[in-house]
Amino acid sequence: AVAVAVAVAVGCVSAQGTSGGSCSSSVQQFGGIVPSLAVTAESAPKVPAGLPQRSEAGVGALMPWADRLYMVSYLSVPNYGAGTGLYSIDQDLKMEKIANHSSVFANRIIHHWTSQVIIGPYVIDAERNVRVITDLLEVRIGAIAEHLTNPEDMVYMISMDGPFYEVNLTTLRANLLFNLVDVLDIPISADPHTTGQCYPHFKDALTVHTTTDGKGGITAPGGLVYVASNGYNEKDYTNGSYCGRLASWDGTNWTILERTAFYGLAARKNYGRMVYATGWDSKSALLKVKDQGSPDAPTADSEWRTYRLPKASHAFDHGWQTEWPRIREVETERYLLDVHGMFYELSPLGWQASSFGVRPISQHLRVVPDFCSFRGMLVMGGNEVSSIFDNNVVTGQSQSGLWLGKTDDLWSWGKPQGWGSVWKDEHLVAGDKSDPFLMTGFDKKVLHLSCDGCLDPDSHQFDVQLDPVGDASYTGRWRTITTLTLSDVGSFYTIYPFASGVSAHWVRLVMSGSSAGSSAVGNITATFIYT
Repeated sequence: AVAVAVAVAVGCVSAQGTSGGSCSSSVQQFGGIVPSLAVTAESAPKVPAGLPQRSEAGVGALMPWADRLYMVSYLSVPNYGAGTGLYSIDQDLKMEKIANHSSVFANRIIHHWTSQVIIGPYVIDAERNVRVITDLLEVRIGAIAEHLTNPEDMVYMISMDGPFYEVNLTTLRANLLFNLVDVLDIPISADPHTTGQCYPHFKDALTVHTTTDGKGGITAPGGLVYVASNGYNEKDYTNGSYCGRLASWDGTNWTILERTAFYGLAARKNYGRMVYATGWDSKSALLKVKDQGSPDAPTADSEWRTYRLPKASHAFDHGWQTEWPRIREVETERYLLDVHGMFYELSPLGWQASSFGVRPISQHLRVVPDFCSFRGMLVMGGNEVSSIFDNNVVTGQSQSGLWLGKTDDLWSWGKPQGWGSVWKDEHLVAGDKSDPFLMTGFDKKVLHLSCDGCLDPDSHQFDVQLDPVGDASYTGRWRTITTLTLSDVGSFYTIYPFASGVSAHWVRLVMSGSSAGSSAVGNITATFIYT
């Protein structure tokens, strides 16, 4: 195959959106990649003594604002290299570097009350004036969220390493409130920079206010701040999840919701009452859903529900490999969801405490730290080449580019395929039910069911149940399609290929009977593989 360079004429469009006749500028693009919009780190910069010269140059955050697309790039660790910064891109796809920093930033938010955008340590008003939160220039800021009690003047900014700051947007001073490593009991290792150790890795944060006015503001202080950390290593896989966190804070107390890796959070202030959180464990990717309700439409069930999604790749299974998979609107009132190498469409709505508006689009190997819409295009950041302290000696100069296209182009990317388990070496008793596993949108589907702790003459029955409507987690209307038996006849292993054309929104398993009676049966594994 031969890569073809295409010169694309860019129409002259004013800041007011009116066309301005012919335009002489052009850009070259290769399959949506515009080389002139790439970001790099310096090849051999001067750095403080003892620090690596080369690490990373990823695109950490993208934000359209004031007729520009703003972008921040990042190193792996502050001062581990140089050359990253804040960029702006105009309607002619001309890029300008506005500021330099040698740090790690992946946060972005619109501050409703002051009409400013905060991206990285930069506060940008509607006239494109840029101020800098100097207190955080050498802090790895991975997330930002609205303030619970004083959102008019302050925001929360969270370091990947655990420090949780309150930032005053008038003075731009940052006040450390606490360290999440301590309050969330993360067992950080003495040397967290090896692949088998535990470390904090906070990737996202979200404030869900108790009451909102439907216009971006709130009517009373209060609510919850959610944070997600994707710490995950070999011990999480072999011994059970312990390092990651999904947690909430009500302004006084912290509550740990999950002790496995999470990296994405999303909820709208209106039009949809659902709070979403994405992550993974050793079995599958995870989608947690909460119907928060509203004063005029209280929820029927406010508990968090757990759904399982296939992993499209094991290349995202360590906390360092994921970067920032996001949940973000790229078409009005429609989320694009990036989870473990798979893009999904997702609705912000969910009725009867159920989430059925999730469907796979395509799989990908591209590392996408952020994406957004700009000038009618879907823009994806990247993290293509990273030497990581010269641990990879064939990468050369660290650099990353943008992909520009249309949202529906994603349907032409890799066919949705993946795998995941609902049980993995688990002890079960009759009546136990698995989490729902996504079924819709995949082609060929097969279930592998086994028991490695069973002995003759044991015999155990499992119902395979489908949710064709999408709301069975609330209504209980699961439909049994077949019952499988594990016995010595099949060496306690069976395969169930779903017939062509058979699908539903969700599938789950129920241990419906057992020769062991009420005693637990050990080492049962159930894995779905979609091709």
